[in-house]
Amino acid sequence: MGLDDRDALATLRDAFDPAAGSGELIHRFYTRWFAVDTGVRDLFPPDMERQRTVFARAMTWLLGELVAQRADEPVAFLAQLGRDHRKYGVTQRHYDSMQDALLTTLRSHLIERWDDRLADAAQQAVTLIVGIMRGAADAEKGPPFVDGTVVEHVRATRDVSVVRLQLDEPLHFHAGQYVTVQVPQWPRRWRYLSPSIPADRDGAIEFHVRSVAGGMVSTAIVGETAPGDRWRVSNPHGAMHVDRSGADVLMVAGSTGLAPLRSIIMNLARWGQNPRVHLFFGARYPCDLYDLQTLWQVASTNPWLAVTPVSEYSTNPPWAADYPRVDPPRGLHVRQTGRLPEVVTRYGSWSDRQILICGGPAMVETTKAALIARGADPRRIQHDPLSG
Repeated sequence: MGLDDRDALATLRDAFDPAAGSGELIHRFYTRWFAVDTGVRDLFPPDMERQRTVFARAMTWLLGELVAQRADEPVAFLAQLGRDHRKYGVTQRHYDSMQDALLTTLRSHLIERWDDRLADAAQQAVTLIVGIMRGAADAEKGPPFVDGTVVEHVRATRDVSVVRLQLDEPLHFHAGQYVTVQVPQWPRRWRYLSPSIPADRDGAIEFHVRSVAGGMVSTAIVGETAPGDRWRVSNPHGAMHVDRSGADVLMVAGSTGLAPLRSIIMNLARWGQNPRVHLFFGARYPCDLYDLQTLWQVASTNPWLAVTPVSEYSTNPPWAADYPRVDPPRGLHVRQTGRLPEVVTRYGSWSDRQILICGGPAMVETTKAALIARGADPRRIQHDPLSG
């Protein structure tokens, strides 16, 4: 029955599910793969913990979609994954060894339940997954990444840096999309970042980066980046956007979640008429609202844009004195105090808006839930994937 055997596919899905204790299976798969194809190990970071977690979650979701007989999203996801993996140096040979290692590991892990039905489902599912990735990667003819040089690093707050680069070649992306970057401090560790300005034909690009506790790459970027550093930037992902012919827009940005929304706003500013856009920009302290001057400059010449600053606390901590003041300029809405989801929903249900939410996963989930509870249509809410 193969891909039509939902029970067999469910068994495979459960084997990969981290909630069901898939750690041993995932560890054995990578160990086997690295043993039979010794060159593969160099494509991954030294610490494999996050990679194993991401792989387990992805396989669980993909097999769950196959169980539900849904194909559109898995095919699009796998095709993008295949195109994106070119930046690691993945070749057709690596796909062959991955497929063999995965099937062998599944068979040995599920040996007590292994039968012809399970073998057939596993063979077809793995062949499909690897085949889509392989085909998409082979069909993509452009370069998988662009290199660039850091030309400016501004420490905007204690935790946030604005990093500007000049790319060797222009990178084509839509405002609101995100990329992965590799920095010299951490080779082979790619981190998702959103450009904060629209694509530039001369290759200029800007990122806003917040140092996250325990985040090795973000901490290195904020603390160590210097002009002259060479970064590698991958091809873009994501589809967050504003329909200019559609309804008015609500944007909710937490900290550096501002970056993709800022890029969209700057792109909209190319036109004289747009849907009305109300942006809520939130942070913990008033001093963390690092980009109010830019937002004010855009809003002052574009009457369709309104900006409401929001901070959880009404006063700044002592260390704020070490960084530039970020008081809202005259012309912006008065800064509100409170948690971002509560402040946003205080203004109404926003049920008639296009809604874009950007920030940390917890903030996005909480804000989305609060808006839906107030009557917003979940089908009109856009945000990037909450985990990579």
